[in-house]
Amino acid sequence: MARISPAQQHYQRTVAAMAAATAAPGGVVTGNAYDLMCAKLITDRQRLKQIQSIQRKIEVKRELLPEYQSWIDGALSTGTGAQDMVLTTVLVWHIDVGDFERALQIAEYALQHNMKLPDQYNRDTATMLLDEIPDAFIQGSPPQDVDAIAILKRVDQLTTGKDAPDQARAKLHKALGYACIARTGEDDLTPEQLPFAKEGLQQLQRALELFNGIGVKKDIERLERRIKKATPE
Repeated sequence: MARISPAQQHYQRTVAAMAAATAAPGGVVTGNAYDLMCAKLITDRQRLKQIQSIQRKIEVKRELLPEYQSWIDGALSTGTGAQDMVLTTVLVWHIDVGDFERALQIAEYALQHNMKLPDQYNRDTATMLLDEIPDAFIQGSPPQDVDAIAILKRVDQLTTGKDAPDQARAKLHKALGYACIARTGEDDLTPEQLPFAKEGLQQLQRALELFNGIGVKKDIERLERRIKKATPE
């Protein structure tokens, strides 16, 4: 739960919007309000650094993120694309906790303005999205009520045309293939399931084209047999 009052949230949105709107495109967000948010971020990162458990880190990030939402709202509402370490850091945190909708909302803004991730992430925004969100679905860690296909297609849409390693993009197609296959169950394919199976096959084949070591060859063989069995002569 957030530890800031509605009045503080409103103030935070307002000052974030002002700071983002007055920053020069391609420059860096400045001002007292931004300095305070950066100081908070540093404190929170130090707290996280002291935690060894990955699961506990995720739990703490989930506790902390509500305190950043007003800043995000203000920045996205009027921002000119100036570098904002707070915004790009919590973008990654939203992925870590499985809040992909909010992460992609921030990512769209960051990609539009070619914003850089903080140095510790060692990747650009497009590559990070292609690495982290598909991996969450492949590993089976996202919340059960998330529409995997919709989220992954949104990642595809946002990163199309962006330079990224083939291995990372292959991971996206692998995850999309698995998400489509998940809609088909384990039994013989019904007519309603057949389109998902065919799309899943296309996605896995594309993943294999991009990276031969992506690990989908046996999945492709199994799916081809299921589709052949379900397709009328």
